[in-house]
Amino acid sequence: MALKIGVCSWSLQVHSIPELKGFLDRLGIELVQIACGDPHHAAWDEGETMPAAALKAGFKMGGAMLGFPGEDYTTPQHIQQTGGFGDPKDRPERLERLKWACQRTCELGLTDLMLHAGFIPEMGDPARKSFLETLGQASQIAAERGLTLAFETGQETSTLLRATLDELQCPNLKVNFDPANMLLYDKDDPIRAVELLAPDIRTVHVKDANRPTVKGTWGEEVPLGKGQVNIKLFLQTLQKVGYQGSLFIEREVGNQQQRFEDIAHGVKFIKDSL
Repeated sequence: MALKIGVCSWSLQVHSIPELKGFLDRLGIELVQIACGDPHHAAWDEGETMPAAALKAGFKMGGAMLGFPGEDYTTPQHIQQTGGFGDPKDRPERLERLKWACQRTCELGLTDLMLHAGFIPEMGDPARKSFLETLGQASQIAAERGLTLAFETGQETSTLLRATLDELQCPNLKVNFDPANMLLYDKDDPIRAVELLAPDIRTVHVKDANRPTVKGTWGEEVPLGKGQVNIKLFLQTLQKVGYQGSLFIEREVGNQQQRFEDIAHGVKFIKDSL
């Protein structure tokens, strides 16, 4: 079964559904993973009418993505402090934001919602118990809507994520696999991680990167095939472990035109690699 190629809507820096449709038509693809459009984080011009507009637009959607207001990616240290459910004081508001995102995901006719959980505390860390309790609450909120939550990789090792999913035992908690994040955060080998997380990989962001050259700083995101992921081997490994979902190209560097060109390159690169 051929893996379907899509794109992440936020990578195209679009603000309206017609703008998104225009870019998809130019790319020659019809599949998109779509930003929820939280009014405090990544708003759509359509506001509350966005789901209806998206459903009428003529493209296909493969899940929604939630980002939380206040997440700061300036440095790895900033996002460790502000990302996902990491800061206990942010958890009540972010669980409420998750409820909103689950409602919007349903309005879009989708069953999968992606997000960054935050930096998962290591085994034995006193902060781990309350963090996992929060993930359990998130699972329940999604389950009440019949949704799957997929946590994006990168901010922890695949071994820690594997252990966390096994400990939680929540059937609707899965993985949104991003190989480049593992290099950007300098956390893991993405090829080995595919094999370890294979049973729970729900969806995939295809992105390439180089590891940081200075500890504690970001790695460098680069166009597909020009980094250290080894995208061709990554795609082969996904197929080897039986992944049958979609491949969503993500690009988070450059202006809109540069991103479009890099994504167009990515579409061709993946097609040539499969």
